[in-house]
Amino acid sequence: MTDSLPPEDPRDALIREHAARLEAQAGQIAAQDEQIAGHGERIAALEALVVQLREQLDAALRAASRNSGNSSMPPSSDDLPGRRPPARKERRAAERAERKRKPGKQPGSPGAAMRWERPDEVIGHFPQGDCACGADLSDAADLGVARSCQQEDVPEPQPSRRYQHDLHKARCACGRVHVAAHPAGVPDAPLSVGPRLSAMAVYLSVFQHVPVERAQALIADLTGGVVSAGFVHSCLGKAAGLAAGATRLIRTLIAAAPVAGFDETTLRSGPAGEKKYVHGAFTELYSAFWLGTRSLETMKEAGILPSFAGIAVSDRYQGYYSKTWQNLAGHQACAAHITRDFQDCAETYPGAAWPEQAMRSLRGLIRAWHAAREQGLAAISDGDREPLETEFRRAVTAGLAAVSRVPGPRNQVRQQPGRELLEFCKTRQADVLRFTTDTGVWPTNNISERGVRPLKTQQKISGRLTSDDVTQDRLDIRGYIDTARKHGLGAYEILHQLMTGNPWLPPARPISP
Repeated sequence: MTDSLPPEDPRDALIREHAARLEAQAGQIAAQDEQIAGHGERIAALEALVVQLREQLDAALRAASRNSGNSSMPPSSDDLPGRRPPARKERRAAERAERKRKPGKQPGSPGAAMRWERPDEVIGHFPQGDCACGADLSDAADLGVARSCQQEDVPEPQPSRRYQHDLHKARCACGRVHVAAHPAGVPDAPLSVGPRLSAMAVYLSVFQHVPVERAQALIADLTGGVVSAGFVHSCLGKAAGLAAGATRLIRTLIAAAPVAGFDETTLRSGPAGEKKYVHGAFTELYSAFWLGTRSLETMKEAGILPSFAGIAVSDRYQGYYSKTWQNLAGHQACAAHITRDFQDCAETYPGAAWPEQAMRSLRGLIRAWHAAREQGLAAISDGDREPLETEFRRAVTAGLAAVSRVPGPRNQVRQQPGRELLEFCKTRQADVLRFTTDTGVWPTNNISERGVRPLKTQQKISGRLTSDDVTQDRLDIRGYIDTARKHGLGAYEILHQLMTGNPWLPPARPISP
């Protein structure tokens, strides 16, 4: 019977082998599914971590692309490692490489040339040595000047001189005895340092940003005077005290101005780890500084914004737009800052037309403002203003349609790049374009940026300033110097006058538009 059965089909064995293998794989898959199910929370955490790291990477890339050309960052930060320089710098570098511009003065730029002037001292030079005949040339007859040559130089450094002031007394015919008064700048002390040396210490430390130790060395090398670090600091305190009246007057004049610029910048002052801000208020004739935090309380303590009733020119920092300042006549948002922010949008959304359109219209309005101001006009003409304003409004509308708002609480949800800028330009259009209808209002806050820029230079050179009180003294002196220079006076000149006890006071007159 068995022999009568048909032979087994070889394919049956192959099918059984495949079935056994599939059964084994199914078991392995079931075990893996069970293992994966046990690590579900861990996988979810890893997925969340990937999303977080991707967001951090995107933020880092955006931060690395920010520079002075598309944000409010200072130009000094463009050279930091990992930073991409502004497009205009790359473009200019390429243009210079293409033109192979020669070093030195370029055509059209102002230059400086030495001219023949009346000399301060004439030094005669006569032939020396022997003539070919053997006679000594010192006995030769003088035939006059054959040629002259002038050389401009500084006099040889003179050692500091010690002056003794003897205060004489005299008896009047009536019998009363009188003693001479102390000269200006001479305190009632047996020993003191004169006003010129004190002014030099303040000049080097505050205006030229020279660290205290180097200021000591410079004074010693140039004058021979030996001064201590404590002396330099005491000069700062003395100068700030003497300038206190002028500082109060400057703040009052800024508060009374029709237009003033406001800006703030970080400064390392006080104990390590603390972040301080310097607030600045500026007009074309006055400058004032105040050290504190970035809070409304510090802005109140500075004493200008609470009573300021003019147009405040500033960036988009929300502190300047607080309802606390009830006396303000209005705002002017810095068009240069807004233009840089739109440049950031152009780089964030390549191919979008609205950022370029907004920048083009703003730059056109700024050029029209300068042209109107040069012609003495009170505002930009309607023919120049209206087409550019229409173009700007359309750019903002297109941007709002392209960059949607992320739902959620306004102060808790991060919006897409450019969304808050567009909303600001929409809701505060009058504060963005106010300069177009009044040439007395500056379109940009460049005057304030120039005012606070030296403080960053000071920080780069000197590092952290250890005392907030001394830092405020420096700031008061800086405002005093800047104000005097805006009136055409020299920094050392007014410091010397200050240290004699006769401070210069700015004229109390309104700012010319």
